[in-house]
Amino acid sequence: MDELASLQESARETALERFRIIQPHLEHDRPLSLIARKTNIPYRTIHRWLTRYRRFGLAALARKAREDRGKRRTLSPRLMQVAEALALEVPPLPIAAIYRRICQIAKDTGNSAPSYDVIYEVVRQVPAGLLTLAHEGKKAYSAAFDLVHRREAERPNAIWQADHSLLDILVQRESENPAQPWLTVILDDYSRAVAGYFLFFEAPSAAQTALALRQAIWRKDDPRWHVCGIPDVLYLEYVPRNIFEVMFPDPLCGDLSTPYRKAIHPLVHSGT
Repeated sequence: MDELASLQESARETALERFRIIQPHLEHDRPLSLIARKTNIPYRTIHRWLTRYRRFGLAALARKAREDRGKRRTLSPRLMQVAEALALEVPPLPIAAIYRRICQIAKDTGNSAPSYDVIYEVVRQVPAGLLTLAHEGKKAYSAAFDLVHRREAERPNAIWQADHSLLDILVQRESENPAQPWLTVILDDYSRAVAGYFLFFEAPSAAQTALALRQAIWRKDDPRWHVCGIPDVLYLEYVPRNIFEVMFPDPLCGDLSTPYRKAIHPLVHSGT
């Protein structure tokens, strides 16, 4: 009774409640199977309570508090490194497989096995970029995580963008088979107006871009098409480094600068 008195109130209530459940068996020899059906408690649980009571007394029926309650159970630095390395394996391993491997390593090294939740949290904390690089390669990583040079135009002709698009139509050509044409467009970033364009059948090149840019820079024959001039910055995509030799032979274009969109390329300035 001294041990029971030393327990907290909630623990004493738990011990007394469990004693009342096994009391009909102790005092009236009622079968445990009948008690289990009546109370809807598993037979093995009631049998374990009875064994504890007979060996250690009433206080043994109280729920034992965990010594690490309120404390986060973590992995050792070595096992954490192994879990992170397994998360980066190719092909990707399910967390359940990583957990089994860690438990086996812990057993072989004499460490206590962690819980599944701990392993799950370790894997979830591996940076997404690192997982993408390991599982999908550099190309997927660059597309998802590389920084891209971005600017927002504050006025017309501050930024122009040049882009090529293969049109989803077939055009009949004289003495040749039908083919899909390419469209190169020079777009003013501020107004979203088309400054110039060029249609062609050959693969995109600096020459086609130069022809579209020439139309964009000069005044148009149509008086309703007002866009013209020289932009401060021209954005190009997938063009060779010698683009300026083809596009800007005229000193009139000497102040143009052309940053590549890919982050691995620096700003490239015209040398004309």
